[in-house]
Amino acid sequence: MSDETSQLGSEQLAAALEAQDVAAVAFALRNDHVVVPMLPVDGPPQVRVFRRGDADRYMLLLFSSPDAYKQMVPEEDDHRMLGYDAPALREFLTENIGVLESVWFDVAGPHAMQAAPQDVLDALQLDTH
Repeated sequence: MSDETSQLGSEQLAAALEAQDVAAVAFALRNDHVVVPMLPVDGPPQVRVFRRGDADRYMLLLFSSPDAYKQMVPEEDDHRMLGYDAPALREFLTENIGVLESVWFDVAGPHAMQAAPQDVLDALQLDTH
């Protein structure tokens, strides 16, 4: 793991997931970084989304740490990821909400949570003043 990826992640999000506290998850998303898997492609980074079987829409998987992502795909050796802050995550969701069926946090557990994409977007758009 590079120095860059070792600094990715959010202890705040991990604690919120452990407590299964929806409000704390929303707060962490607005005020910290979340680990977003990237496709292993040349060129500009592209968010990696996942599809369940032959479903029409995709799942966005977000992680509290690089290790949480690696636990989900242990057989892979190219774990590309970026840290997204609230504006970056909000932009991605706004552009792709029509093709997303769900957002999962730390899906490999032990404290996974699921949310509707619109609920995550709404949480990111709350005025924090």
